[in-house]
Amino acid sequence: MTNAPFAFRLDATDGPARAATFTTPHGIVETPAFMPVGTHAAVRGLDTREVAAMGARMLLSNAYHLYLRPGDAVVRALGGLHAFARWTGPMLTDSGGFQVFSLARYRDVSEAGVTFRSKIDGRVHEYTPERVMQIERNLGADVIMQLDELIAGGSELTLARAAMERSLRWLDRCRAEFDRIGRDGRAPLPEVPSPPGTPPLPGTGDDERRAPPQALFPIVQGGVHAELRRASLRGVLGAGDWTGIAVGGVSVGEPKPAMYAVLDICGDELPADRPRYLMGVGFPDDLLEAVGRGMDIFDCVAPTRMGRHGTAFTPRGTVQVLKGTSRLDRAPLVEGCDCPACTHYDRAYLRHLFAAEEPLGPRLIALHNLTMLTALMREARAAIRAGDYARWSGEWLREYRSGAPPERVE
Repeated sequence: MTNAPFAFRLDATDGPARAATFTTPHGIVETPAFMPVGTHAAVRGLDTREVAAMGARMLLSNAYHLYLRPGDAVVRALGGLHAFARWTGPMLTDSGGFQVFSLARYRDVSEAGVTFRSKIDGRVHEYTPERVMQIERNLGADVIMQLDELIAGGSELTLARAAMERSLRWLDRCRAEFDRIGRDGRAPLPEVPSPPGTPPLPGTGDDERRAPPQALFPIVQGGVHAELRRASLRGVLGAGDWTGIAVGGVSVGEPKPAMYAVLDICGDELPADRPRYLMGVGFPDDLLEAVGRGMDIFDCVAPTRMGRHGTAFTPRGTVQVLKGTSRLDRAPLVEGCDCPACTHYDRAYLRHLFAAEEPLGPRLIALHNLTMLTALMREARAAIRAGDYARWSGEWLREYRSGAPPERVE
């Protein structure tokens, strides 16, 4: 599938599992791939150079949060999201549907869009499909997401249907505004003089107003209901020829078997010639289950959030480094892992950092978790290309779910 400057090429398949290459204006992403989450244009506590060094090729930021602070016009005035965050690779912005869902006390959802009160300063904001497209066009990420209505996992059929159908109507409005900005250009930036002695801001002429090349991804919704997922897919595919398609509304409280059943449906019916982005999924076992069902790109805050609280991913499940058993343990967190936490420090020292509330501890474990997921996706790609994904992933999942301590190398 090509839509210059975007392209998608299937390199190998093994059953539903796919190894592919997704080309964007800022580089190539080999899939399966995990995107670290940099909500505020930063992966919390980590330098973008560290994130790149551990193998990440694509980052996610959140349009809702960047709209509130520092403001999408500010990011655009400073050269766009890539220049602002000092990240040269591909980027994706989520529209903020999850934030709307999670901040229920502060918002009201209607057909027009979302009205919400900012937790930062209490101001009331109107967040419509059109405004979201203007925000994401200002930010300038390679891939941008529609505004959708997200509901809790396991929601009953009537509620799930209403949210799914509204998301499709919002998709039509997102597409219309996305295309309009592509034709007419972005709104002029307000003239704000640069402080004396600082580098000049980008120009304000036609070139600056021209929207950068971007791909709008729709989101398949429908909760845990098979008939709604299929109806959402039909609606999405009937609404346009998309560069890629996302599956949303999973990992929001539904049981894991229900999530996997949704992926079975979507994997069977999504077009094979474009990338499939599964939103908000990032535990190792869920990633492998999703790859085995035909998903390509993933994101989740769990690796960094859990890392900041001292929980590390290992091939034998999760480990809490503050456990007393680590007090005198001179072994690395995971033998063979090439992250700084494992190559330079031992479990005893990592435990000490958390006990002493040293900021280095959360940074190291967050970086370890991201390194492990990135390496896991590389291994999955290699297994697919070798035609061995089912066997390899089955063995990996059995070991991970065993909960046994990682093996020690004497």
